[in-house]
Amino acid sequence: MKNFIIKPLMIALLTVCCLRAGAEGKSLRELQQDFVDLKFGMFIHFNIPTFANHDWPDPDADPGIFNPVKLDCRRWAEAAKSAEMRYGCLTAKHHSGFCIWDTKTTDYGVMSSPFRRDVVREYVDAFRSEGLKVMLYYSILDTHHRLRPGFINRDHTAMVKAQLTELLTNYGEIQALIIDGWDAPWSRISYDDIPFEEIYLLVKRLQPNCLLMDLNAAKYPAETLFYTDIKSYEQGAGQHIPKDANRLPALSCLPLNRNWFWKRSFPADPVKDPAALVRDNLEPLNRAHCNFILNVAPNTDGLIDDNALAALREIGRLWNDNAPATPLPDFDPPIIASNIARNQPVNSSWSDDASIMDFGNDDNFRTSWYSNPDVSQPWFEIDFPHARSFNAVAIYDTKQCITKYRLLCEENGEWKTILTAENDLKVKRHHFDRLRANRLRIVVDASTAPPAIAEFCVYDENR
Repeated sequence: MKNFIIKPLMIALLTVCCLRAGAEGKSLRELQQDFVDLKFGMFIHFNIPTFANHDWPDPDADPGIFNPVKLDCRRWAEAAKSAEMRYGCLTAKHHSGFCIWDTKTTDYGVMSSPFRRDVVREYVDAFRSEGLKVMLYYSILDTHHRLRPGFINRDHTAMVKAQLTELLTNYGEIQALIIDGWDAPWSRISYDDIPFEEIYLLVKRLQPNCLLMDLNAAKYPAETLFYTDIKSYEQGAGQHIPKDANRLPALSCLPLNRNWFWKRSFPADPVKDPAALVRDNLEPLNRAHCNFILNVAPNTDGLIDDNALAALREIGRLWNDNAPATPLPDFDPPIIASNIARNQPVNSSWSDDASIMDFGNDDNFRTSWYSNPDVSQPWFEIDFPHARSFNAVAIYDTKQCITKYRLLCEENGEWKTILTAENDLKVKRHHFDRLRANRLRIVVDASTAPPAIAEFCVYDENR
């Protein structure tokens, strides 16, 4: 793997997972409410793409192009405060794998550039000095180090763990990590390729108060927290929070300019209208338990352009933030365990070929198994080739029509009832004592329409 260095120091770093950078850990629910209470922050896309005039630069771009000679992160912090923002989030590593901190894991980073300064250090110090919270963005997809489909190996997981260990032990309290390029339709890196639960638990051991949010709304539905502490939406990718129905702590992101990273045309291009950003984003999102993060792209000197600075000041003038954040309603904790039912053999009662049972566990929430309407008691089952242990399920009821059902497992050739439930939720989640079986089945006893299941997920949670 190109330019990836494992050194004894990194092994030592990975042994300090119990280190806490902040205060004693709060409950996850408290941290989620704290995040929603922040309301508004600055996303800062600043990395080697800034100097390539492309959001996706050559993954082997010469580190020598990275040289922001006028960089002063205090100006970023001052600009954020002018807009009444409460935190920042910096792209420590984007998809091309360039690290803008003093990392010991690779020579593809800022310390190999003419700049040779730790940008993450300067950013966290500057924002904290202005009373602002600090968050970091980190991409799992890493095209320079070939952490992409077809090439992933255990060394890549070790690299991710080592880099996150550096970021969460060397820079003080980090309120949240925004993770990208992981189990997204466009990155195609699954939560098994780079194991989600291992990374999640590492983050929580290093910093119990650090939220981990994955930008995975392109794949996972809005009704529950799949593999994230905060439900995150990228508006430019067509991901929009259901403002009237959302019950989860959420984040919505949007760039002030037309792209995430700075382009040579930005100083003369119009930015988004400050009044519209306040009226159509900041105010209604905050009412929907959603924090709004607005991206501002520093230029190749490391400065924010004048037109962007003016827009931020105008946002600060227009936004009247007197109302407290609405308390979050009740919701389930995030799912973090691997879905062991994904792409396993399945069976079902009668369905047409165009909506056959294989669609019910194909890892795609946009396809479904549909029961034939003439079946009076439809059923769908996972048939594991070998007996598996499990203790939780999540069933995505496509039509939200299943109202009464049973969950059964086969043990020694005999079907046994695990539970009977009545609920009309779209995502039906259940936790129970660990069982071991070859087959797991849902039997639908009542529904308001012929049922359909987009995903029948099964988990062996570490609890």
